[in-house]
Parts: sequence; C-alpha cells; structure tokens
Amino acid sequence: MSWALAMPSTARAGSLKDPEVAELFYRDDPEKLFADLREIGHGSFGAVYFARDVRSNEVVAIKKMSYSGKQSNEKWQDIIKEVKFLQKLRHPNTVEYRGCYLREHTAWLVMEYCLGSASDLLEVHKKPLQEVEIAAITHGALQGLAYLHSHNMIHRDVKAGNILLTEPGQVKLGDFGSASIVAPANSFVGTPYWMAPEVILAMDEGQYDGKVDVWSLGITCIELAERKPPLFNMNAMSALYHIAQNESPILQSSHWSDYFRNFVDSCLQKIPQDRPTSDVLLKHRFLCRERPLSVVLDLIARTKDAVRELDNLQYRKMKKILFQETHNGPAPEGGEEEEEAEQYMLRTGTVNSMESSHSVPSMSISASSQSSSVNSLADGSDDSGEMAMMQEGEHTVTSNSSIIHRPPGHDNIYDDPYQPEIDAQQQASSAARRRAYYRNRDHFATIRTASLVTRQIQEHEQGSALREQMSGYKRMRRQHQKQLVALENKLKAEMEEHQLRLDKELEAQRTSFTGEGDKLGKKHQAILEKETKAALAEEKKFQQHILGQQKKELSSLLESQKRQYRQRKEQLKEELNENQSTPKREKQEWLVRQKECLQQLQAEEEAGAPAQ
Repeated sequence: MSWALAMPSTARAGSLKDPEVAELFYRDDPEKLFADLREIGHGSFGAVYFARDVRSNEVVAIKKMSYSGKQSNEKWQDIIKEVKFLQKLRHPNTVEYRGCYLREHTAWLVMEYCLGSASDLLEVHKKPLQEVEIAAITHGALQGLAYLHSHNMIHRDVKAGNILLTEPGQVKLGDFGSASIVAPANSFVGTPYWMAPEVILAMDEGQYDGKVDVWSLGITCIELAERKPPLFNMNAMSALYHIAQNESPILQSSHWSDYFRNFVDSCLQKIPQDRPTSDVLLKHRFLCRERPLSVVLDLIARTKDAVRELDNLQYRKMKKILFQETHNGPAPEGGEEEEEAEQYMLRTGTVNSMESSHSVPSMSISASSQSSSVNSLADGSDDSGEMAMMQEGEHTVTSNSSIIHRPPGHDNIYDDPYQPEIDAQQQASSAARRRAYYRNRDHFATIRTASLVTRQIQEHEQGSALREQMSGYKRMRRQHQKQLVALENKLKAEMEEHQLRLDKELEAQRTSFTGEGDKLGKKHQAILEKETKAALAEEKKFQQHILGQQKKELSSLLESQKRQYRQRKEQLKEELNENQSTPKREKQEWLVRQKECLQQLQAEEEAGAPAQ
C-alpha cells in the first residue's frame, strides 16, 4: 500500500478542454483495439490486465484506473500526473509506455507486458533469491533509477513489487503513480516499510532528492534476501517512527558475501549526504561482478515451471473436491493433492525447512476463478512448442540487466569484479529461451500464480471498506480545512473592517481634539497677553513709587546732613574760640582733621542711604 498526501485540484474529472490535457490521451475506443483481456493483478488503483493489441497482435498490459465516484477530481489529477511522467520515460530499464485511452470514466493505461514482479518470485518459491539473482535484479533496477535521477525525477516507491521482469529477462521499474517529476521534493509519499528517513521527516520540514530511491533499493535488497522488508511485523505507523528514530537495518544472515553486505550498508546510510548516488552505486563491485547471462532467464523459467505445477495441482485439487462433493459429499482434509504439492515443492527446492514457517498461507478461491485462471495459463505452458522453438533461427535478444565484463586488478569496491567462467551450455539455453519468446510472445505467460491473483482481488475487496473510510476521513479533513480557511477569511475581513472603523473614529477624535486644542491655545494666549500687560503696568507703577520714595529719602538725608554739618561746625568754632591758649597752627591742623572726619562720615552716610 502506497501512501500519499496531496491537495485536491479544482479541475473537473475527465475534462479534455485543456489542450495540454487532451493531447495526453488517444481518442480511439480501447475495447475495439484490445482483445483477450485477463486480469493478472489488483491494487488500490484498480486492476491490471493482460491483453492483445488487435492491430499488431502484440501482448500488452493494461492498467485500468477509474476516475468516477468519490474524489473523482483527485483521481483524475493522479492519472494525468502518471501519464505525463510515463511519456517522458525512454530507457530499457523503465516500463515502456504505449498510450492512454478513456472509456466510461476509466483510463486504460497501456504498457508493455511484463511477466510479473520480483515480489512474485518470493511468493512462488517461498524462499529468498540467490545472491547472484539479487545482483542481476538490483543492477537492472538501479540502471532505471540512475536514468530517472539524471533527469531530476524520483520514483518514491521502489520495492520488489514494483521491479518487473519481461520474457526476455529484462528488469524494469514500474508503477510510477507515486513518482515526482521534479527534484528536490517534499511530499510524504511511498510505502511505509521502504520509506527513507528524510521522506518521513519531510512531513515537518526539509526536502529530499533521488537518494530516497537508493534507500528504498537497499530495503528491497533485504526484502529479496529475507522475503520481507525490515519491521514488516510492526504496524505501519510504528515502522515509520522506528525508521526515523533508530539505526539503519542490516542483512541478518551471515552467509551473504561482504560485497552484498557493503552494498546494502551503503544504500542504507541514515544521513542522505553519506549515501551514494545511483550512478556511483552502479560501479559497486556487488553489481559489477560478472554473472552468467542467463541468471534472470533461468530464474524466470524456474518460476514459470513452479507456477504451472502449482496452478495445475490447485486446479486438480479443486476439480477433485467438486467431483467428491457431487458424488460422495465433502472431501477429507489433507488429501493426496496436498501431499503431491508438498513433494513437488521439496523436489524443486521451492520450500526449505528454515523458511517454511514464514510462508504466506494461500487464501481459498472459487472454482470458477481458478479454472479460468488455469485455462488462461494453458497457452503459455506448451512444452512441446517450447522445445520446437529452441531449434529455430539465430534471433537473440540481449537482456537489459546486462552483464558488465571488466578486467580484474584493483581492490576498490566500485571496480574489479571477479569473473567466473560462464557455462557455454547455459548461454545456449538462454539464447534458445529468448528465441522461444519471440515465437510465442502473443501467448499468455506469467510468473504469478492464479491463487495470488485471486487473493489480491479478495484483499482488494476486503480493504475497500478501509479505503472508503480513509477517503471519508480525507474528505472530512479537506472540508474542515476549507471551513477553517473560510472562517479565517471571514474573521480577517471582520477584523479589517473593525480596524478601518476604529481608524476612522481615531482620526475624527484626533481632528476634534486638534480643533479644541487650537481654541484653548488662542484663549490662553489672549489671557496671557492681558495678564502680561497688567503686570507690566503694575511693575511700572511700583518702580515710579520706589523712585519717588528714594528721592524723598535722599533729599531728607541731605537736609539732615547739612543741618548736622552746620551744627558741628558751629560747635567746633565755639570750642576753638574758648581755648585761646592753643597756638593758631595747631588749631588749624585740628580743624582740618575734624573737617576730614566729617567729610568721611558724610560720605559713609551717603553710601549707605540707597541701601535703605
């Protein structure tokens, strides 16, 4: 289950008025162009079908995506986004896009047909892949990622279920519904157990780039080596917290090579800056070690044999149950077919004692769906036809999970792969298988068991209620967000209106106070001038009074001094006249001294007069 948080768009679902949107879709009726549709997978988006193009007789895969019902606009935007993304892809290790058609509110996304995914390999064999097989699959996926990253695109949902395999042994990236057409990005998108820490933390802050795909590829390596990703026993929310807060996971078993361990550790560096880019990882020795050309082809052939046998056993078992119910009542449990299936699995090595406890139990399925699935597989299981094809001409197809031949000689972990001898017989059988593909390519072949397809359909039906609940929650959340925005806008408008009213009132008060202030100022100025004039008049009057009083006192003083002077003079004369014996000269000197004293005394009195 992939998670994505996105905002809804206002564009109406199915509208082709926009020329840019209209040119993304073909106008033909897909039901007339594609025949023999058979469901081969199911997910939250809808169903995937095997089909045949009636124009070229070519086998294709069709992903049907409905954009009707609830959240139709959001579904329509997701379809447009995925089609735009697929149109940009041109690489041998990304699934080839053939076009998109619209019919009855459903988009038919047509792509090249792939046998199944790396996850289907684990489902069929019930045990981990071999290290050389993991290297081949990882190498092809990483080449696709390096191409995306070189064009500033991010896949954002790398896992075994999205790494596809084709009949000629090509490894291709698929399911670009979560991809980002720009980097860096900051959306919370992906499948929880495979998410990089920075994607989880991007919910709060920060951005991320293509290195999140490198992390997911490291988790996918552990998935292929241990049949499930780390923390798969936890619920999704606990796993997200654990990924963000705790140390990076590692390979548990000790039997893996140091190259493989180092490759996984490099992918799972917690700090993005320490994590190598996809193009740097392509030079890692784990991927560069030479592998037989037939690794993926042999794995596909072995898986197809196992699927054929399992589906035939299941079909015979169902047929026997129906036969016994018709004639003898219910069949006893643990019949021969179960023993036969167990013997076959042990014989082909698809179950071992260590891994059997971790097997995913198959769910019961209806006879009608089983028989139709098995009948559809019949075309692809013609052994005699395959043997005949091996005798054909020399048309060979090179796998895009190609083997890199490099001379030995260096110790660097990104150089110097070891070079085992390639078995000539293996190469011959590989070429024969590729030739067989081109003869039989219009036949239906898959590495997915009928029970797996049926189980996916049942799981989809069981999970529809939860998805509907989640959709309701998302709708409610968007509605609340819309109401919250509307309320915020309303309150903001009211606040602005209130603010404007207060500003007007304040301006009116300010104008009123300014007028009153001017009036009071003028009034106070007039009072002040009047009081100042009165004070000046009083001061002048007072000064005149003081001056008159001083003149009066001065004249009185002068008069008094003159009177005293005359009296003293008369007194001195009398004293001189009385004493006749005193010589004249001494009299004269004494008179002069008395006169000086009198003058000095008069001067002192005059000096002290203004102080009074």
